[in-house]
Order: sequence, then C-alpha cells, then structure tokens
Amino acid sequence: MSIQTKDRRSKSRPLAEKQLTRESWRVFQIMAEFVEGFEQLGQIRPSVSFFGSARTPRSHPHYALAEEIARRLSDSGFSVVSGGGPGIMEAANKGAFEGKSTSIGLNIQLPMEQVGNPYQDISLNFKYFFSRKVMFVKYASAYVVMPGGFGTLDEMAEILTLVQTRKTREIPIILVDDKFWQGLLEWFRSSLCEAGTISPSDLDLVQVCNEPQEVVDAIFTHYESRGFEPSAEEQEMLLEL
Repeated sequence: MSIQTKDRRSKSRPLAEKQLTRESWRVFQIMAEFVEGFEQLGQIRPSVSFFGSARTPRSHPHYALAEEIARRLSDSGFSVVSGGGPGIMEAANKGAFEGKSTSIGLNIQLPMEQVGNPYQDISLNFKYFFSRKVMFVKYASAYVVMPGGFGTLDEMAEILTLVQTRKTREIPIILVDDKFWQGLLEWFRSSLCEAGTISPSDLDLVQVCNEPQEVVDAIFTHYESRGFEPSAEEQEMLLEL
C-alpha cells in the first residue's frame, strides 16, 4: 500500500493571499483605533484608570464605593477612565460624571456583554483588547482596582508587569477592599515569592485601601515630591507603549 500525495500549493496559494489581504486590512483597523485613542485622550492628564466587575449590581456596596471614589477623584482634578460598561465601570463613570473632571469610557465590542453606560463625556469604541489596553496605560497617573473577575485581574497583571519590567513609569496601583484581595496577596507572598518567580520588593508595587479619601490621598502622596507630568525618561517609556 502506498500513500499518494498531491501538490496542493496551487490550491492553497489563493487562500493564503485572501487571508493575507484580510490581515492587511486588519492592520489599518488597528491603526485607526490607536489614532483615535491618541487624539481623544492626549489632553486628559492627570487621569486615573478604574477597573472592577461588570457584574456588580447597583445595589451592591462596591458600586456605591466605586462611585464615591471616582467622584472624589474627579473633584480633585483627575479624569476617570473606565471600560465604559455596566457594574463598577458604570459606577466609576457616574461618579466622575457628577464631579468636576472628565468621565471617559473605553468600550469594547463583545458578542454578549458590554452595553455602554450613559455617564461618559468621552466614549471610545474598540474592537481589539490590546489597543484598548494601551489607552488605559498610556495616560494613567494611577490605577484603581475594585473587586472583579478575570478581566479585572488581567488589567491588574498587565500594569504590574509593565511597571515591574520598566516598560512604563511607576504609578500607584491601588486595590480597594482588603478582604477581597487578601487571599491573592497572600498567595503572591507564600507562593510566588517563595518560588522566586517574583521578588519581595515587587509586592511594594501595589497598595490596599478601603476608604474613598484614602485612595485619593495615596495618589497625591505618590506625586507630592515630583508632580504629575512624566519625566523625560518616563516620556520615552510611554512613547514605546
């Protein structure tokens, strides 16, 4: 018995060219998202990127807490940037919208979830998660991370990695609600540090707060001796994002 092979190159070439054409057009779509993001967000400094669960109901204490934190940040002069959706994102936009500064939503197109909330002065829509991620990081003076799920953990890990590897400047990364984050932080200490996969000093990149004014004060304390504008070295880091 023998196995006959066929020369499939003539059949696969048109398919490959068609796929390449689609991928090439996708590059232009990605470029358009970056250009619009840069144009819309370039003047929002200082700003705080705000994260948390889309599933948090309006009746939950975390919703009220996020709204109050965002309002205080807004009244203190910070634009507030959220994912633009429901839950904690809505609470953050609502608090900022009712405050003195700009409320911004970076909405993502998803098959089932993500309906934009109505509390956005600037609303951008993204198809690609990675271009949206850049906008969260590039103009942020701080990250506020409320209780959330995989998406929230993803955003938190993203900024920790960028700061740890000096791909972006060091900014306050504030986790809200010590009871919620206690288990994860303990795992960082007992597993990651002990295994040598992170350094003990890496744990200093995050801080935990419980009260709204505590969050605001932590951000101002970080910048009190240096100001909010990035240094020349930090500007170079941000240009590489």
